[in-house]
Amino acid sequence: MNTELLTAPESLRRLVLDLRQMETFIEDPLVIQKADGVWYEDVNGRRILDGISGIFTVNAGHNNRRIIDAIKAQLDTMAFAPPLHATSPPAIELVRRLAEVTPEDLNTIKLLSGGSEATEAAMKLARQYHRQTGNPGKFKVISRFHGYHGATMGALSATGTRRRKTMFEPTLHGFLHVHPPTCYRCPFEKTFPDCDVFCARTVEDLVELEGPETVAALILEPVGNTGGIIMPPPGYLSELREICTRHDILLIYDEIITGFGRTGGMFAAQTFEAAPDILCMGKGMSSGYVPLAGIAFRDSIASAFLGREEDEVEFSHGHTFGGNPLAAAAGLANLAEIQDRDLCASARETGAYVRQRLEDLREFGIVGDIRGCGLLAGVEFVADPETREPFDPSLKFGVRVGQSALEKGLLTRFDPNWIALAPPLVITREETDLMLEILWDSIREVVKKTRY
Repeated sequence: MNTELLTAPESLRRLVLDLRQMETFIEDPLVIQKADGVWYEDVNGRRILDGISGIFTVNAGHNNRRIIDAIKAQLDTMAFAPPLHATSPPAIELVRRLAEVTPEDLNTIKLLSGGSEATEAAMKLARQYHRQTGNPGKFKVISRFHGYHGATMGALSATGTRRRKTMFEPTLHGFLHVHPPTCYRCPFEKTFPDCDVFCARTVEDLVELEGPETVAALILEPVGNTGGIIMPPPGYLSELREICTRHDILLIYDEIITGFGRTGGMFAAQTFEAAPDILCMGKGMSSGYVPLAGIAFRDSIASAFLGREEDEVEFSHGHTFGGNPLAAAAGLANLAEIQDRDLCASARETGAYVRQRLEDLREFGIVGDIRGCGLLAGVEFVADPETREPFDPSLKFGVRVGQSALEKGLLTRFDPNWIALAPPLVITREETDLMLEILWDSIREVVKKTRY
């Protein structure tokens, strides 16, 4: 199509993008037409380095021929299998391969097609599990402030980010929130490690006040995204694991972002050596080539859903495109790429290099904290690093840095006071240096405009 027509307001006005004000978008639209490796190309031929893997998704890189060829081969055989009646060979094989890489005995897998589906399914599984194991009163779900678990109503009810959910309230009954481990800005005004992971222990306080017999699950992102790459301090996840075990609460990890090599292990559960009862996966599960997601759960949970037809104990949940053969073929090829190329090791090595280089940003006098693990890094900007005084929200310092970076050819994840990098795990050292160089130039530009 004609480039001018593609970017014209009349062509874009009927389109609704995710979480974007379209009146603003059509003033300077970004329309991407090609991608390869860690690079996008827009309709004007401008190259943009993908510093955020699309949106924490394209772990194996764009234009990966192994994944594309697998999809093409499956397309020639069968594109859709009836999920109420049958499955397909690639779906069976994908489940088998996933069970080999999930932690501990999380061997049973429900295939889905999106992250919101996965978190919804996990919470529904928890409620039905307790109902079928003699604890029908356990229905409440605990999650964390700043967390984001998806766009559907159950996922939004667990979400603790005001901007994402207040316009849809009231959300569903039975959802409770606790503070996350924001060690840099501890809401309890404590300091790690002297705090003895107090924030984890507040979860048990909430459980006891609500009544353990009413709490079904605790859902969390091992590394929080929307709060600015919130890292769990040592001992935090293991403490939550013990609390959940003590009170017969199912621990759910939302690994939509952290799964499939992003944190340096196949899953963050392995990176932090604390396994959940249910693990939600998506995004990097197919590297974005076909919508694919799923949940993996323990054998002991799976056994509660086995019985005769008349018992009606099967998991009462389904989605049209769950276990889609095209998606399964993509997932198999993507998993093979991650394992054969040892992209988990690449994430650890490149990520360590990125965080080391990010420390040099402190020379600008506006960096408060640098967080992350694997190839997932976040930088929090502050007006005064000594006092940790934040910038005036109206300044939107992080947004301006992100917008400047995009103008210079780098796509990032940015919020008013922080910015994140999470490029495809296949990024080279040369490309990594270029990514950091553009970020440096962008920060320098915004600092200069802010102070002078």
